Amino acid sequence: MNKTLIIMAGGTSSRMKKSENNYLSEKIQEQANKRSKGLIELGGKPFMDYLLLNAIGAGYKSIYIITGEDSELFRSLYQNNAQFPELLIQFATQYIPKDREKPFGTADAVHQCMLQFPALKELNFSVCNSDNLYSMAALKAIRTSKSKNTCVAYDIDHLNYSKERISQFALMKFDNQYKLQNIIEKPEVDKINQCVDVEGKIRVSMNLFSFNGKIFFNHLEKCPIHPIRNEKELPSAIINMIHETDSMLGIPFAEHIPDLTSKEDVFKLEEYIAKHF
Repeated sequence: MNKTLIIMAGGTSSRMKKSENNYLSEKIQEQANKRSKGLIELGGKPFMDYLLLNAIGAGYKSIYIITGEDSELFRSLYQNNAQFPELLIQFATQYIPKDREKPFGTADAVHQCMLQFPALKELNFSVCNSDNLYSMAALKAIRTSKSKNTCVAYDIDHLNYSKERISQFALMKFDNQYKLQNIIEKPEVDKINQCVDVEGKIRVSMNLFSFNGKIFFNHLEKCPIHPIRNEKELPSAIINMIHETDSMLGIPFAEHIPDLTSKEDVFKLEEYIAKHF
């Protein structure tokens, strides 16, 4: 049974730091400009707290947080784990290659985590972003899936985002049994409507996956570098996996998922947290 969740928090939060909003408090402005997005305080707590609370409710017991090389604040907040005694929280570091200025992508993050914790190669585990507040229901659905490899497929009609914002995510194409056929990263806005499933819905990936470590590790090792973004991305490793060795089942979900990308998102997330927590 899958009780392990890997949270990717090793990005540089560049879009958050570049964005502007003059209505945030000085304290939150400073956090948004200097901290990882998962550590920005919303409703009096770091954003990561709410994700961990939902993970507990969904039945996860073991958490791996992948950070960048400067993880002092993450570790000081979560390593001793006093407020989350139900969880075993461990840290992996996504090191930046000497010839690069920023991390090498999401597939590289998970690959480095599995190298640092080899036991993951023998486990089923879930993977998610640190800047999305996934619901307890979605986290539980993917944790308890009987498929070796699973993804949550969000109905575009329930995501409260513009098509321009959706075009920064990824679309998913499935067959009539909801086996994943393709992932289209950052689609052009005028091509979004081309990815319709058997129910007439457009499905969006928000990087909520479960994998069989034994199967997926090899595809992470062989993950190609994206020719435009120059990163090793999870969708590339997944596409190779479904074309070469194993399938991935999609779980349709119809709900909004809060996303913390820019300073403009802070107010919406504070409203969401006040309502749900």
